[in-house]
Order: sequence, then structure tokens, then C-alpha cells
Amino acid sequence: MLGQETRTPIFQENNSSQEKVTLVRSGEDYFLRAKSIILNAKTEIHLQMYIFENDATGVEIINALKEAAIRNVKIYMLLDGYGSYSFPNLILKELTQLGINIRFFSPLLSRNNFNIGRRLHHKIIMADTTVVLIGGINISNNYRGTSAENPWLDYAIQIESNETAMQINQLCQNIYFKHKRTQKIKLPPAAYSDKETTVSILLNDWLKRNNEIAMAYVKSIQKAQKEIVIVGCYFLPGRRFTKVLKNAANKGVKTKLILSGISDVPLMKRATCHLYSSLLQNNIELYEWNKSVLHGKVALVDNKWATIGSFNLNHLSSYGSIETNVAIESTAFAKTLSSDLNNVISQCERITYEAIKQKSNLFTITANWFSYHFVRTTLIILTYIPYNRFMDKYREEN
Repeated sequence: MLGQETRTPIFQENNSSQEKVTLVRSGEDYFLRAKSIILNAKTEIHLQMYIFENDATGVEIINALKEAAIRNVKIYMLLDGYGSYSFPNLILKELTQLGINIRFFSPLLSRNNFNIGRRLHHKIIMADTTVVLIGGINISNNYRGTSAENPWLDYAIQIESNETAMQINQLCQNIYFKHKRTQKIKLPPAAYSDKETTVSILLNDWLKRNNEIAMAYVKSIQKAQKEIVIVGCYFLPGRRFTKVLKNAANKGVKTKLILSGISDVPLMKRATCHLYSSLLQNNIELYEWNKSVLHGKVALVDNKWATIGSFNLNHLSSYGSIETNVAIESTAFAKTLSSDLNNVISQCERITYEAIKQKSNLFTITANWFSYHFVRTTLIILTYIPYNRFMDKYREEN
């Protein structure tokens, strides 16, 4: 089954602290790692998740959390109020009675507001300030797959590093306990660095003046000299990013986009298709993944710089949601990621300008155009509402 990868360390520093950075695909391996982290935790667990389903996969993670709680491990769970809206009250009560600290970020219905737009988009599991599992994978059967269905294609990073875990711990605490909610979260520039590998935690929370992920994408693409590979679900970038990407491709940088052939949001898929002709005309190669839903958020530049996390290349991630990515500068890690992405591309359908012309008709052109403008307008509205509320609160507190 796709996604069942072996646990191979991508990087291991040769000292007693044994820092490791491991590429993880969606599938059984990810959830085995998640359970292992929870079951081996000794003192503290932070779990921050956009979607936490009460399906077979979710139940296994819940049971692991219960076991950890019985061992007196302190557990802090933060679930998004929209993404995890269906999380059962009965399970919530059971976890709370075991001493697990759990709350929902920005519930849709609160005492004073109907909250939309601003979401906690994290997918983070951290234990004992030593090991972190972070990326774009939610807790759901969709990302695990079955004997009959491939898992949604997505990625995460497992990091065993005190420096990185301390940064993630600080981030999780700041958000869970609402520390300095109206101020920018500041983290050191690099969570871990040596001669061969640099690991950095990048944040995007535009309302708090954090736009590190968006800027890292732009700067890395501007510096690209040989190749750019991007895995993008819900791909609807803004004008600045699109211009930078086209400029790179037109300067001779080989630029490949791996996009959704099958999407859980068909309207977004149509909106992305509206961009195809323009992207192809600017020397950008397009590939569609059709073996399952594509949910990945990955970039690799010049086989040296990579980023993996929760950040989508669209308006909502850039200006509405709270996002966290890992950036890794390492030729060893890049080699492994490049091999995986090339394997994905080999299983994709390549989209050409001639094929689009053959498939296009008045209906598809109109539907794609309408979807693009409708989705763009909707995302702008969804981010404008929380921005106004945030600014009102900021003025009150200052």
C-alpha cells in the first residue's frame, strides 16, 4: 500500500544527543510513529491538530493518549473548532476525566461570535521536548489508507532534537495558553544547525505579523538556479508568488508542480485548473496525482532547501490560518525527498497545453473561470472578517 515507508533516518548527527530528521509519508508508518511517540512519552505531550476524526485511526490515537494519561503524562490537546467540529462530546468528557487538558481553537459558535476564517491548521505531535512529528497529516483514516484504498498523499517530518522540540514546545504553549495572543511569536532563526544540516521552524500567522513561510517560499524560488519541485494541494497562489514562480521558470530553472488530480474540494480543483494554461505558457511543468487525494504541502529547491508542513499556497494559509512548516537545508535530506518526489511524478499524469486544448470546451472554461473567481473572493472574505475582529481587539488592548 502506498505510504508504508521504512523508518530510515535522513540525518543523524554523530554525537550523544542523536538528532535525527526523518521524512515520513502518509500511511501506516506515520500513525505507527504517532502512537510510538505518545506511548513512550514520560512527562509531557502537546498535540495540536486541525482534523481529529473519531474513526478507527482516531480511536487508536485516543487510546494511546488515555494510556499516557494513566501514566501521569501531562497532555495538552488543541483541536481546531472547525476542522474537528465533529469530535464527540463523550470522548471529550472521558479524556478530561483522565486529566487530559483539551480545548478547541476558535469554536464556530462562541458566546459572542460566529467564528470563521481564522483556523489552527497545525498537525503537530510533540513529546518530552525531545521528539516532534510535524507536517500536513491529520488524524483520520483518509491519511492512513486501507488494503483497498491508498492513503491521501501527504508528508511529515519526525525530528529528534532537543533544540527543535524546545521551539515547538514554546510555540504550542504560547497558542494553547493564549500567551501574548496579540503579539508576534518570536523564535530563534534556526532550531538546529551543524555543518551539513540546518533545521528551522517557520511560522505563518499574518494577523500576528508572522509571514515566515510565505517569505521563505518567495526567497528560495528567487534564489533557485537549477530546479524547483512543489507539491501543492488547494493550489491557488497570489499574484506575487505566481510572478516569482513564472520568472524562475522563464530564466531556465526547471519548475515542476505536482497538483491534485483527485481533490476532496472539487471547486478548488476547478479553480486551480483555471491557472493551467498560464502556467504552461511560462515553461512550468504540471503533473496530476490521480491515485488518491493529494494533500501534500512540500517544496524542494535546487536539491538543497526543502520545506514541509501545513502551509498551502493560497490566500487562506497566507492571511488567515495559523501554520507551521519545517525548513531543512541538507543535501542528504534533499536527496531522499527528491527520490520520493520523482517516484510520485513517475506515477502522475503529465498535463500539457495540447491536452488542455483538446479537453476544453465552453462549459469547462466557464466553470473553471467562475470557480477561480468565486474561490478567490470567498477566501479573501474569510480572512478579512477575522482581521477586522483582531484589529478591534488589538486597539482595545493598546
